[in-house]
Amino acid sequence: MSSKEKQDVENFKSTADLTSNPGFQSSLSIDSKDACHEKAYNPFEHRQVEHPTTTFGAIAHILKACIGTGVLAMPAAFKNSGLIAGVIGTLFAGLVCTHTVQLVVSISQKVCVEAKKPSMSFAETCGAAFEFGPKRVRTWHGFVKTLIDYSIAVTYLSVLCVYVVFMGSSFKEVIDFYYPEYIFSIQAYCIATLVPLALICQIRNLKYLVPFSTLANILLLVVFGITMYYVFIDLPPITDREMVASITTWPLFMSTVIFAMEGIGVVMPVENEMKNPQRFLGCPGVWNTSMVIVISLFGVVGFFGYVQFGDAAKGSVTLNLPEDHMVAQATKVLMAIVIFFSFALQFYVPMEFIGRLLKQRKSDSYNNIIQISIRTVLVAIVVAIAAAFPNLELVISFVGAIFFSTLGLFIPAMIDIVYNWDRGFGCLKYRLFKDILICIVSVVALVSGAYVSVVGMIEDFSKSGDSSHVANETFV
Repeated sequence: MSSKEKQDVENFKSTADLTSNPGFQSSLSIDSKDACHEKAYNPFEHRQVEHPTTTFGAIAHILKACIGTGVLAMPAAFKNSGLIAGVIGTLFAGLVCTHTVQLVVSISQKVCVEAKKPSMSFAETCGAAFEFGPKRVRTWHGFVKTLIDYSIAVTYLSVLCVYVVFMGSSFKEVIDFYYPEYIFSIQAYCIATLVPLALICQIRNLKYLVPFSTLANILLLVVFGITMYYVFIDLPPITDREMVASITTWPLFMSTVIFAMEGIGVVMPVENEMKNPQRFLGCPGVWNTSMVIVISLFGVVGFFGYVQFGDAAKGSVTLNLPEDHMVAQATKVLMAIVIFFSFALQFYVPMEFIGRLLKQRKSDSYNNIIQISIRTVLVAIVVAIAAAFPNLELVISFVGAIFFSTLGLFIPAMIDIVYNWDRGFGCLKYRLFKDILICIVSVVALVSGAYVSVVGMIEDFSKSGDSSHVANETFV
């Protein structure tokens, strides 16, 4: 292979920086007589994935990314909406989340053709949407790409904080019941997860995470089955629960559902590494199949979980299971293991961005040591933050409101507007109005959800402070 051919192959790497290909100019001249006979660039034919993921593996990754702590928080979400409002809200949020991801993947595949690149990350797609959008915004593409990269990294590190709190809460409930003489704080249990999480996060290839995702999905089915048994046993009358809760708590519902369903950061890495990426969209398609399963599970767990536990529903329904039943306690441990296996997949998202930054180094010396150090330090930071804010329900709502409503709803709608500004929005500009509506929903969810979550955190912190003060006086 000649040096020029090698250089061309390197330019087709999915991790290539958009800014390293200024303008994404085609090598064809506009006036070329052969231009009309040039075969359209097919990005799928040029992808060189060392370890491609199968269609089944892609579905497993998507399900594992979307079905985690979020599905178990649905009864608490329904507590904040009511039964009727919860069903309608879940369907609405599910359809919107499904559509916004379709927007991102569709735009990514289109700009790959224009840029003559085999694949792009989520951030690269956002930058390219501006690059190939209206002339007056094209210079923003580098800034947009960098902003999205950092935003995704922070978002998924926040998700990992939720995972750590969940694992700590689950183990604490079980150990406190069986060993009451050893009562440790939730912070101690969060810190105890540091070493195992740091070890599993050293896995660097998405393909090698497929067995973990598959095992996690199998265990999740077991947990789901046992949890549903306790949810349906001696089910109270539906009339005992609110049909429509106070509107002041709806933001908590919407923020929790968005957090639970949204997997925007995992979608592009999965699609980019598929063996047959053309199967990702369409009907049935990887994404649509996965989301039908996700929405159905969320609706069932949320509805009947709230009917069973009512206002006592916790941030994870497994924490509501009876403490004096060994099977119920085992379920809490199994779910903690599921989240542990899911941690590495979610961790892959910020590390993909960091990995691209590392590839810009002129030297490969000490690359392995740097990778290990960065991964370990990031896990340590996540654990420390989780230990500082251990209220699971409010943390889930806050992360959903601030991060996922922005990345999962606002950004996809915005890049769709930018990319299609000069290409048209269809009959009566229906796509433009649809995207604007999604942006409005995103902003409302962000502001209201964040406000209610922060107020709840402040109140929770005040109560814990008062309790500690009383405990200290009693001890003295």
